[in-house]
Order: sequence, then C-alpha cells, then structure tokens
Amino acid sequence: MQNEALKYGKLACDTMMRKFKAEDLPPKGGFHYHAGVFLSGMMNVYSVCGDEKYYEYMKTWVDSIVVAPKRIDHYNLGALDDYMAGILLFPLYERTGDEKYSETLHMMLLNIRNWRRNEYGGFWHMLWKAQQMWLDGLYMAGPLQAIYAKNFNDPSYIKEAANQAFLMHEHMQDKETKLLYHAWDSSKEMPWANSETGLAPEFWGRALGWYVVAILDIMEQMDKTSDDYKKLAEIEREVLEALIKYQDKNEKLWYQVVNKGDKDGNWLEASCSCLFTYALAKSVRLGVGKPEWLENVKAGFENIIRKFVEVKNDDLFISGVCIGTGVLDYQGYIERPTSVNDLHGMGAFLLMCAEIAKIA
Repeated sequence: MQNEALKYGKLACDTMMRKFKAEDLPPKGGFHYHAGVFLSGMMNVYSVCGDEKYYEYMKTWVDSIVVAPKRIDHYNLGALDDYMAGILLFPLYERTGDEKYSETLHMMLLNIRNWRRNEYGGFWHMLWKAQQMWLDGLYMAGPLQAIYAKNFNDPSYIKEAANQAFLMHEHMQDKETKLLYHAWDSSKEMPWANSETGLAPEFWGRALGWYVVAILDIMEQMDKTSDDYKKLAEIEREVLEALIKYQDKNEKLWYQVVNKGDKDGNWLEASCSCLFTYALAKSVRLGVGKPEWLENVKAGFENIIRKFVEVKNDDLFISGVCIGTGVLDYQGYIERPTSVNDLHGMGAFLLMCAEIAKIA
C-alpha cells in the first residue's frame, strides 16, 4: 500500500505540474488555501520522495505572490482562508535564510494575534462573518500558529491554536454522535443558526476533515507531555472513533453529509474521504490512534482509488470533489456540484498518499 500511495501521489503532482505553471495555479495570483493545501500536499510527497522539482514548483508559486518582505499580492487580511498557505514559507526560510519569508511570517502571525474574536475567544472565520466560527478555520490558522511557535520559540501561538480547537469541541460538538457541526454563530443571528445553540444544521464532511487534520498537524509541533497535547489527543480519538462509525460499510468511504448516508440524495465525497483517511493514518503514526485503524486506512485508500481516481496517458484525475461551500442545510449540501482535480480534492489526496507512504 505504501508504494502504491507514493506512486499515485507523484502521478498527481506531475499531472498538475503539466497542467499549470506554478504561478498560474487557480485562483491565479491569490495567496489562498486552494493552492495552499495542494502545495502543502505536494511538499508532503516531497518529504517522502525527495524529488527537488516539487520543492522548486512550490517555491516558484510562493515567489510569484510573496514579492517582498511583508508584501503578499492579492492577500485578504481579513479572511482566515488566506493564511493557510503561510505554512509554505517555513521550508523556504529554513533552506534559503531569505528574510522575505520570515518577515512575512511575522506580519501574518501578528495579524492572527490581533484577530477578532467572539465573546468566548473564538476566531471569527472572516471579518465580515462576525461571531462565526467555522471548523475550516482551525485548518487555516492552527497549523500555521503551531509551526511558527516551534520555529520562532513563541509558545503563546501554539497555546492559542490548541485553545481554538478546544472551543470548537466545547461549543460545536454534538454529544450524541460526537461529530462537530460545520459552524457556530455565537450571536445566533445567521439564518442557518439554531435559535438556541447558534449551530449550523449539518455535519459537512470536508469541514470535519479540516478539523481532524488540523488537530494532528498542531499536535505534531507540541510537547507530548503537555496537558494540551493530552487533551487534543483525547478529542482526536473521540472524533475519529465517531467518524469510523460513519465509514460506509460497503463502499468504505464517507458521505457529503457525514451521518446521513441512508438519506435520499446524499453521496460519497472524495475530499472528506481523503482527509479522514489521512487523519486515521497519521493518528496511528503519532501514537494517538489505535493500530487497528490501519484497516480502515487501507479500505479507505483502496476504495478512493477505485471510485474516484482515473489514470489516462499518465495523467491522474480525481472526481467526486465538492466545490467550495458555505454553511448550508441538508438540501444545499447534497445539491453542491462536484469537480475533477479541484485543488481542494487534489490537496487532500496528496496529503493522504504521502501519509500512507510513511506507514512503517
């Protein structure tokens, strides 16, 4: 399985490199998480295979947008989505020593330190989405904070990243299923918000995927003996155990609306299936998950390849990826279009392939 995973990961990287010059990755010119998750997946593949063309492709993209210290073209200061790609600056600074990268990181993390919060201390997802926490936001800012804390010796940032995960667990988890809702409006004013709890109506697959992936990526930078590490490990095990219950018994994949696989119109979705499979594999590698979960990883990986992946003339195509999505009701989620080789899905696929390739 490990060799197969690396083979598919490299094939996916090579396909996208042929299709797009680095500087043309969509949305072209934007310092956005679409390209960020794809390139972080590529860098994870690079960490396994060491092929320098992947590092150089990532560097070319970053340098086309981060044009000077503290200057990022087409960067939205008020959206957490535009911070995730900052994790790419760490390996560039480590290798080159160019202060363009470090100074830009300092700017970004200062912005996060001063981020708007709800009354409980939770980050607003965007400055124009007042009082709203989305699960996606933990992936956009949490690993960035954690890596920064370790690289620049400022533990306050990793403490904050852990705290955001704790707040989501406390306020957004359903106590019966142990899953977390897509979003929470502490003001209870949004049309989608439950009038009593402020919670979104559904458990959306990819949002849950960002959450379980982010927690592990944060934990990887932490002191394993710390209380926060132990608390995050408990949360991660709890949520992953819940997700395993919703892995379809026949298809071994996960649904767009995770807990409603038997409901009319619901469908198996590629990106969340990749993210959950990644999280299960990584949890075992870090000693957080149960070794027997590797059976779920194996089944998930094999069926993702079977159902969603097609290879034609050395190009890889991954289908069944939900396009970008806001907070919706059940009908809204199941009516979302899917795309092929969407960067969300390609990035999730690469993260999964690289993690499986690391299994001992």
